[in-house]
Amino acid sequence: MSTASSQPEALIDQIREASRSMVRELGFMQSTLAATDYPASAVHALLEIGARRSMTAVQLASFLGLEKSSVSRMVRKLINAGEISEASHEDARSKSLHLTLKGQKTVAAIEQYGRAQVTDALNCLSSSQRQLAATGLSCYANALALRRTGAIAEPPAIEVVAGYQPGAIAQIVLMHAQYYSRTVGFGSQFESKVAAGLAEFVPRLTKSCNGLWLALQGGQIVGSIAIDGEDLGKQRAHLRWFIVSDAARGSGAGRQLLETALVFCDAQGFAATHLWTFQGLDAARRLYETHGFQLTEHWQGTQWGKEMVEQSFVRAQFGVLPGEQC
Repeated sequence: MSTASSQPEALIDQIREASRSMVRELGFMQSTLAATDYPASAVHALLEIGARRSMTAVQLASFLGLEKSSVSRMVRKLINAGEISEASHEDARSKSLHLTLKGQKTVAAIEQYGRAQVTDALNCLSSSQRQLAATGLSCYANALALRRTGAIAEPPAIEVVAGYQPGAIAQIVLMHAQYYSRTVGFGSQFESKVAAGLAEFVPRLTKSCNGLWLALQGGQIVGSIAIDGEDLGKQRAHLRWFIVSDAARGSGAGRQLLETALVFCDAQGFAATHLWTFQGLDAARRLYETHGFQLTEHWQGTQWGKEMVEQSFVRAQFGVLPGEQC
């Protein structure tokens, strides 16, 4: 199965829905937060002052993204509550904020509450899902901060590397399962076929006619493509497991992967390169056709657990006679 298409609106809606759910589940809709008597802004202020040991009110306002007047009122309430104290700088125009002993105890209780909340949620996930959640949340939080401050940075460049890397099978299966579940409703039958196919193929990478390429962004696997030079015979290559993650769509990763795989096919002297997909993946089809693939056959099929119009595409290498498989 192969695709490099994008669904930006669906991705945006999915993230927005998840964000709203997190706001509710973490308690930000309540008047107080983290089992304290304070609203969310005050809880965050205490945590940040504690983490940095001291901050000025101006620094706190900038960090929290709040108006200085709002922060000034909040600071005064926390001072009156005995949570923080002020100390004058050499520059008398600014004062640093510090946690009092009471404030340190409050922050310790908040930290304990927060860790328990996160731990309980992580216990509902598998180990791979936990790491995915941590990485995804960190990337998204950083992106939001960059947007707010205006310091938008270029995303890490896409690097295409050849061969297996630890976690590749799991990540390729995950990318397929998530994308096709969301876009066409495929379920366990599809995911099982992808996993079984990869498990059978990867040990065969020791043969020169087989290849696997991974797209990496910031060290993370965000795309894949494979060429199976054995399973079709008659010197025909089978293009398989072409996928790009939601995070890398629009980055050019799909084009880089496809071109890398086709250079390999040409170097190996395959008579033709075949791929099987299904109707509706229009962006992927355009990419295939611009690289010489032609639709040769279509039919109704149910091999993926749902009735689809399946399609066969072929890129022929004229002048090369079919030979034996490696």
